[in-house]
Amino acid sequence: MIEVLVVDDDTRVARVNAAYVERVPGFRVAGQAHSAAEALRRMEGLPRPDLVLMDHHLPDESGLAVVQEMRRRGHQIDVIMVTASRDLTTVRAALRQGVLQYLVKPFSFAGLRAKLETYADLRRTLDRGGTAEQSDVDLIFGALSSNAVPDLPKGHSPATADLVRRALLNAEGSLSAQEVAEETGLSRQTAQRYLKLLERAGKARLTLRYGDAGRPEHRYVWATRV
Repeated sequence: MIEVLVVDDDTRVARVNAAYVERVPGFRVAGQAHSAAEALRRMEGLPRPDLVLMDHHLPDESGLAVVQEMRRRGHQIDVIMVTASRDLTTVRAALRQGVLQYLVKPFSFAGLRAKLETYADLRRTLDRGGTAEQSDVDLIFGALSSNAVPDLPKGHSPATADLVRRALLNAEGSLSAQEVAEETGLSRQTAQRYLKLLERAGKARLTLRYGDAGRPEHRYVWATRV
């Protein structure tokens, strides 16, 4: 289980975010904090969190100041910023301090779930140890990027696109739309639609498998695996 500390000055928002975390398999809330001082105290206790959902606007210090103090104390805890701060100065500072993801409020459960599932994928990749090929490194840094799923046309869901993305990333080879549908629980038509969107964005590559007769089967692979 990945232990998560939820930090937000608004107790109601913290409860909502904690409830969201508990709905994602493999994640558990280690605690909640509503100030910078309380967050740092929680990091010293047990269970020590693996991940912090960090608000930026706290009553005593900023969330990024907490991150800086965490690093000074030697806490190797991962951070996802969860904040209404949209200014690029704050975003740049978060990048420089090693924040893995930046989720802007307000957001839906699907938005947070996508970030958490991407983080879990990243941990599994890194926990394997060993050495990495360039394609593995590209996948790791792609997981950290907010552009892992491209901008989508109106009416399309980033969470659904991320489900399809993860199915392709986890596959040993190429997948058909039917196989993606079975892996994700989507309908075949929905899987096909999102596969085409990812292909047009350059995230997925289309290959054709020819059988004995009839039309070739369309199969897809994540672009960095080609």
